[in-house]
Amino acid sequence: MNTFTHISNSGLARSLAASSLLSADELEQIQLQARQESKPLGTMLVEKQLLSSAELARFCEREFMQPLTDLDDFAIEQLPLPYLSMDLIEHHHAIPVHLEGKVLYLAMSDPTNVAALEDFSFRFNLVTDTLLVEESKLQHLLQRLQQGNSTKLDLDNIADEDIAELQLDDSPSELEDGISRNEEDAPIVRYINKIMVDAVRKEASDLHFEPYERFFRIRFRIDGMLHEVASPPVHLAARFAARLKVMARLDIAERRLPQDGRIKLKLTASKSVDMRVNTMPTLWGEKVVIRILDSSAARLDIEQLGFGEEQQALYLQALKRPQGMILVTGPTGSGKTVSLYTGLSILNTVTANISTAEDPVEINLSGINQVQINPKAGLSFAHALRAFLRQDPDIIMVGEIRDLETAEIAVKAAQTGHLVLSTLHTNSAAETLTRLSNMGLPAYNIASSISLIMAQRLARRLCTHCREPEELPAEQLTRLGFTPAQQASGLTLYRAVGCPQCTDGYKGRIGIYEVMAMSKRLADLIMENASSLALARAAEEEGMITLRRAALEKARLGIISLAEVNRITG
Repeated sequence: MNTFTHISNSGLARSLAASSLLSADELEQIQLQARQESKPLGTMLVEKQLLSSAELARFCEREFMQPLTDLDDFAIEQLPLPYLSMDLIEHHHAIPVHLEGKVLYLAMSDPTNVAALEDFSFRFNLVTDTLLVEESKLQHLLQRLQQGNSTKLDLDNIADEDIAELQLDDSPSELEDGISRNEEDAPIVRYINKIMVDAVRKEASDLHFEPYERFFRIRFRIDGMLHEVASPPVHLAARFAARLKVMARLDIAERRLPQDGRIKLKLTASKSVDMRVNTMPTLWGEKVVIRILDSSAARLDIEQLGFGEEQQALYLQALKRPQGMILVTGPTGSGKTVSLYTGLSILNTVTANISTAEDPVEINLSGINQVQINPKAGLSFAHALRAFLRQDPDIIMVGEIRDLETAEIAVKAAQTGHLVLSTLHTNSAAETLTRLSNMGLPAYNIASSISLIMAQRLARRLCTHCREPEELPAEQLTRLGFTPAQQASGLTLYRAVGCPQCTDGYKGRIGIYEVMAMSKRLADLIMENASSLALARAAEEEGMITLRRAALEKARLGIISLAEVNRITG
């Protein structure tokens, strides 16, 4: 079926047929051309000059009782970035221009394009509505989006013969020039570049090049899980490691010690991806891990993170406070940085002085002073914090509290009129309080400085195209944690299946949160040196939703599977 068949059979075509603007022959001919060229009917009418952009807009305004909106009122920088899905935009000729609460407004020149409303609503789980705009202005905005957001198109259209031409963003060294011109290494260069492009295409977070005695494998981490994607001949492992070390500006002669470097790979004229590289000597050669830091892929929209309504309200309340400390805890790769930067993006105004100390800087956000920690040069988190406090900051983010010195400075800042955001590696919100105490912080400082603690995990979303209902007996549902009331309300759980549009039945991830706000009761327990179990029990009695309960709620809504609930919460 042709992509745009629904457009030619739309209400616009029927209304035009009933009007005197076009003859029956003209309408039939233009519909045929629209189908042949896979273009919307409105676009073809304006292109073939059968109607001007203004005439088409006035007709739709009058015929469908839809007020005309001036698309010039929407700056491209203010469009809702997380919803600018180019495949849907180009498919339906509709552009999301405004998000108000749970309603996403789409700019369209054809207000009868119901399929666009339904597809955007299904993709983003939002209510959608139409804003009627002129076709010419819609075309102009679409062209600007295609030029500025051509990454996916460019990556998909990189031909095999062009893969070897991908460049490092930095000027090549003499050594790299020598290797690049070596005919024997050309296939290695080409293969590694293709692997990197595939990793970006598949939205992998990291790549693993692993040599063993009898085989050599390459794995991608997608949605938090490792998947083997290739197994080149084992005798090529050393040449792969050498090429990657050259790209990362590392010492290729040093094979006995771990090394750290970075690659900035230029994929297109307007798109570069930053990568962190680590090499480690193993029994059978050097293992190389590349972490992809693609800040353009990060969605800093609090509505998309996965908070429950009460949890989101608590986070926003803590962000509004002029001082105090917000801590996010969880294992590596649990999305802590995105949660913090979503908060910072809300606070990022011209009146706020915001500074961050990170290792590494993963997301670039205009208007925020970001500092890359450099231990070799003596720039630690503690040193950066001291420097921040001499620059009259309003908001400070510390990438991680790793030691007592950093913790003490962060607490002092939180107690003296600054809002401090940071992370810790603990398993739950309550354990964070005991961890700080074990570091050596006095109980009074902990109780008086902390406003909010969030523990989080990332769960893989079920693919909506292939998920299947999963039937379980009532006893098992009760044992898992579902209440009789939830079961009586028609509980439907789903399991992962797998299809061409996903990876093992999953596509994308969503946050699972445990949000604990500081209260007088919790402060008193901290002063009494209570255990993490006692703190967790008190927080639950005050209404805190645990990670397990939050994950079960996502399963009840059909977003994640029970297998995923058990994987992330035990």
